[in-house]
Amino acid sequence: MNAIVRNIPNSVTCLNLVAGCVAIIFAVQGRAEIGALEAWQWACVAIGVAAVADFMDGFCARMLHAYSNLGKELDSLCDLVSFGVAPAMMVFHLVKELPGFPAWLAWGALLIPVAGALRLAKFNIDTRQQTSFIGLPIPANAIFWIGWAAMLTGGAEILANPIVFPIVLLLESWLMVSPLPLFSLKLHNLKWKGNEARYLLIVATAAFLFGFGLAGLMWLIVFYVALSQLPFAKKTE
Repeated sequence: MNAIVRNIPNSVTCLNLVAGCVAIIFAVQGRAEIGALEAWQWACVAIGVAAVADFMDGFCARMLHAYSNLGKELDSLCDLVSFGVAPAMMVFHLVKELPGFPAWLAWGALLIPVAGALRLAKFNIDTRQQTSFIGLPIPANAIFWIGWAAMLTGGAEILANPIVFPIVLLLESWLMVSPLPLFSLKLHNLKWKGNEARYLLIVATAAFLFGFGLAGLMWLIVFYVALSQLPFAKKTE
């Protein structure tokens, strides 16, 4: 295979990494206004770009039949930065800037990339996760924290409670390394049978975004985890 063609998926994966680094640069500026958005919102946009690149590298690899062990490891390294470190920096700086919030608690955000690294390492050596997941995928973790940040900055003061924040942080981090089964989002066909859970999740995504805006992403991940535990979802093809 032509060397250029063979490395197209890896190049797309590197775009994931670049977007993740950009997200970190914005995230450390917290709520500073940059143009039309606050810095953390630009970080969310960059994480979104990283997510698109993360999807496209796999798509390119399948289309070009350009699979490689290098690509698999590179994908995990990039995902850790974009969906582990970047959201952690966003959470850290948003929480640290809250008036009256114990600054030392903000350091707990570092648990996010630690759990994410363990999640990715387990995924790479677990042959059971070919058509489904065991534990929350790290991109879904990033989606959760984007929704959390939107709720926090939108006035949900309960999320800034020194008791609530550590609980949410521990639960979300545990989900990534938990033994909970979650269905894969990949559609192998367009039939309803075997894809019931996926179609319900698509409808839920539209409903949560329409009803809550960006904050709905947090509830979407909660819904995804709960939906995955239902008997029919566990039979998803």
